[in-house]
Amino acid sequence: MEPIESRTTPSEPACLLLVDDDATFCRVLGLALSRRGFTVATAHDCAAALQLAQGTTPDYAVVDLNLAGDSGLSLIPQLLALDSMTRVVVLTGYASIATAVEAIKLGAVNYLAKPADADQVLAAFAATRGNPAASVSLRPLSVNRLEWEHIQRVLRENDGNISVTARQLGMHRRTLQRKLAKRPVKF
Repeated sequence: MEPIESRTTPSEPACLLLVDDDATFCRVLGLALSRRGFTVATAHDCAAALQLAQGTTPDYAVVDLNLAGDSGLSLIPQLLALDSMTRVVVLTGYASIATAVEAIKLGAVNYLAKPADADQVLAAFAATRGNPAASVSLRPLSVNRLEWEHIQRVLRENDGNISVTARQLGMHRRTLQRKLAKRPVKF
């Protein structure tokens, strides 16, 4: 895949902000993206990412959904407020339909589940339209996956407040915390 050019001047490489709380993942993906022609800046939390973006507005941003207690979703509107042309891709190990929809509503151009490599990230940035030929699963979601999706939706509606979410779901707060600590179930 060809390197994506910067919007500022044709001779400068595009600036990419990589936000993930996993330092090793940031280093590996950042190196792969810099080899593909990007100037990569990395941050491990929302505050550091916003500070970097205010210094040099990125052309592209890869934002992890779960940033050590913070939600990467909150960073999307802040990045777009600095420059509405910034293309944001959300990358997560905790993929759910609810967070994918919310990321797109907030202005992300794509949403990828980990593990994703540099080529997949570049393809996500390059995709400007949906794929009407995308395969549709004829198998319904499992009961466990439906539960996970429902919990994520209610949690999002309560701005991440676990106690309020547990009350609305009719379960003990610690039970909800245990369910949230687990990896999401497969479809």
